[in-house]
Amino acid sequence: MPGRLPRRLFALLLGALTGASAVAAPARADARDVTEYPITTTADSLPAGITAGPDGALWFAQSAAGRIGRIATDGTVADYRTPTRDSGPFGIAAGPGRALWFTEQSAGRIGRITTSGTVTEFALPRAASAPAGIVQGRDGALWFTELGADRIGRITAGGRITEYRVPTPHSLPYGIAAGADGALWFTELAGGRIGRIRPGGRITEFPLPSRVDFPEDIVAGPGGMWFTASGSNSVDRIDRTGHVTRYRLPDADGDPGGIAAGPDGRVWFTDESGRIGRVTAAGRITVVRVPHGPDKAPFRLTTGPDRMVWFTELLGNAIGRIRSL
Repeated sequence: MPGRLPRRLFALLLGALTGASAVAAPARADARDVTEYPITTTADSLPAGITAGPDGALWFAQSAAGRIGRIATDGTVADYRTPTRDSGPFGIAAGPGRALWFTEQSAGRIGRITTSGTVTEFALPRAASAPAGIVQGRDGALWFTELGADRIGRITAGGRITEYRVPTPHSLPYGIAAGADGALWFTELAGGRIGRIRPGGRITEFPLPSRVDFPEDIVAGPGGMWFTASGSNSVDRIDRTGHVTRYRLPDADGDPGGIAAGPDGRVWFTDESGRIGRVTAAGRITVVRVPHGPDKAPFRLTTGPDRMVWFTELLGNAIGRIRSL
């Protein structure tokens, strides 16, 4: 296997200290809690985003294969090709009309797939916009980041697209999540900031404590928005005022990536060094090692309909499931 690339560089290839710090004693779980399901339909598909679908299955983006995959909770895998060749599907989210919506990072499009496998694509105004993260907002529309255009986009169920420019140039907006305040929060991969956009399009940016941080994924959780940042070796929380609290990972080689709300009220995250972890509101971290994890690069995760946590293995060409911690 080639050496593991930094996540921020890998994302670009796919598409083109004032804060408080907290440390809590870690706990470890058994690797037997992990079940892995190989993607048998397509080799080397680089599965990226994953989400629970309205049909009781998990849906995921196969970034190197131009396909959207579906895995049932028994491990049965199917996939569907996007109409645009080499589209680079990346982020995926459940949306209105019992459909799944996804970003096509290489094609500069937003895709929609029904649970029966019918795909519709919507071209963005800029072909090189490299859309990355996507989430449904309170307004029923899908909101997404444009990594290559420094914009936050919004698309309605009918395909109408609106874009909002991020104030900081060359910021590379990347992950995005809906907040409890009704706004959408996003990470700026190169800007070293967390952004918040209100439904009307007004954007506020919060600089992070360290300029060497590269914030990646983000999710709503206890006390604010939780996010990961390459270079921080921590899982971080930001409140509505922009105050950041960091929770250090127990392993010195920690490489946090994806982050999601778990079925237990805790925040869960992937560590591309080969672990899955969770953190409580008080900052207590539990980790479990994925067998041969560094060679598989756990990437994104979500809570499944079975109330277990499911994750993609970017280099392992598999989908994993955590039974419990």
